[in-house]
Amino acid sequence: MADSSFDVVSKLDRQEIDNAVNQAVKEVGQRYDFRGTGASITLSGDEIVMVANAEERVLAVLDVLQSKLIRRGISLKSLDVGEPKQSGKDMRLAASLKEGIATEDAKKISKLIRDEGPKGVKARIEGDELRVSSKSRDDLQSVITLLKGKDLDVALQFVNYR
Repeated sequence: MADSSFDVVSKLDRQEIDNAVNQAVKEVGQRYDFRGTGASITLSGDEIVMVANAEERVLAVLDVLQSKLIRRGISLKSLDVGEPKQSGKDMRLAASLKEGIATEDAKKISKLIRDEGPKGVKARIEGDELRVSSKSRDDLQSVITLLKGKDLDVALQFVNYR
């Protein structure tokens, strides 16, 4: 009998991110507490830049963006937020989007599967994803449950379950 397998990946839905940023831009433009603060959000490539005239305003813009991302089903673990920085008279906050599983995170996940997962389950690192295989599909289901239960600093999706 052939091995069953699935892939552990960390991918972003660019269309959903674009929609969340557009909704946040619309809300920031309409809300009364953002009037006259110069608050704005821009998405360019893998970076979202928020600008406002005060640190608490730029953090409020970040809060609006995060609520839109959550509502669209995007994990906040895929957002790497920096520190607010003074830029002229405005405060800028840059947040980069993280996609793919870094090698060190993949090694941690692989070790976790080896240590706490069922026996006979093999995890193999392939680029920026992880292939998990076993003879038993039930073992694979228990690995998925194990990984969902752990608080890892990567947003994980499970694809190609065969």
